[in-house]
Amino acid sequence: MATPKPDAMLLGAVDQAREAAEAEAHDWGVGDWVAGEPEDDLVVTHYFDCLHPAYAGWRWAVTMSRVPRARTATVSDVVLLPGPDSLLAPAWVPWRDRLQAGDVFPGMVLPTPPDDPRLEPGYTGGEMAADDDPAEWSQTRALVAELGLGRQRVLSAYGRELAAGRWFNSDGGPHNQTTHLAPQDCVECGYFVRLSGAMGNLFGVCANEFSPSDGRVVSVDHGCGGHSDAVAEKNEETSLPEPVFDTISIDHPMFD
Repeated sequence: MATPKPDAMLLGAVDQAREAAEAEAHDWGVGDWVAGEPEDDLVVTHYFDCLHPAYAGWRWAVTMSRVPRARTATVSDVVLLPGPDSLLAPAWVPWRDRLQAGDVFPGMVLPTPPDDPRLEPGYTGGEMAADDDPAEWSQTRALVAELGLGRQRVLSAYGRELAAGRWFNSDGGPHNQTTHLAPQDCVECGYFVRLSGAMGNLFGVCANEFSPSDGRVVSVDHGCGGHSDAVAEKNEETSLPEPVFDTISIDHPMFD
C-alpha cells in the first residue's frame, strides 16, 4: 500500500482544526496540538490533547480533507481517541466467562449454553412422534421415566471428569488434615451414602449430622472424627474417697 502524500495546506490548517475540536469538546477543553498525520491523499488528521482529567492521555482527532485544486479545507470528523499512553478500560470479558463457582444466588437463572462440553444428549423418548403411534410413544415415555432417563441432557465423560477432579481436590477429598487424623476412611463408615452410577466408585454423601462433611460429597478415602466405627472406650469405674472435713483446726462451725 502506497504511503499517502502529505498535503501542505491541510497540515497548515491547525487553527481551523482546533476550532472544530473546541466546538465538540465544549467545557472539556482542548490542549496542545500533538501532530498532523496524513490518512490518505488530501486527507489529514490533526491531534490535540484532551484536558478532561478522566481522559488522561486521550486526544481530540480532527480529520480534514479537500477536493483536488481546492484551496479550502473541510472538517470531515471530530472524535476523541485514546493515545499511546491513555488510560483504557480493561478488555471486555463476557459475563458467562466471568462467572465463578458460587456466584449463582437465589432467584438467579443461569442459562446453559447449547454446546456445553460438560453435557451430552440424554434420552427422553421425544424422538418418537406422538401422532405416529400414540400407544408406542406413551409406553416409551413411561419406560424412560421409570428408568430415570427422562432428561434432555446428561453429564458427559468430560463433565464427570471435571466434577470428580473438583470434588477430589476439595475439602471432601483425601488430601487434608481432617482425613489424616481420622480413625478410618469414609468407605467403611455407616453414614457414607454412595452415589449411583460411575461416580459412586469414588464418591458418596456424608449423612452424619455431627460431621463437618454432613450433606456434602466426600471421596471414599476421605475421613473425619465422626466415623461410625469410632466407638468410645469404656473407662474402668473409679471410686472417689469420702469427703474429709477438717474439724480440728477449724473452730467455728462450717454451716451457720
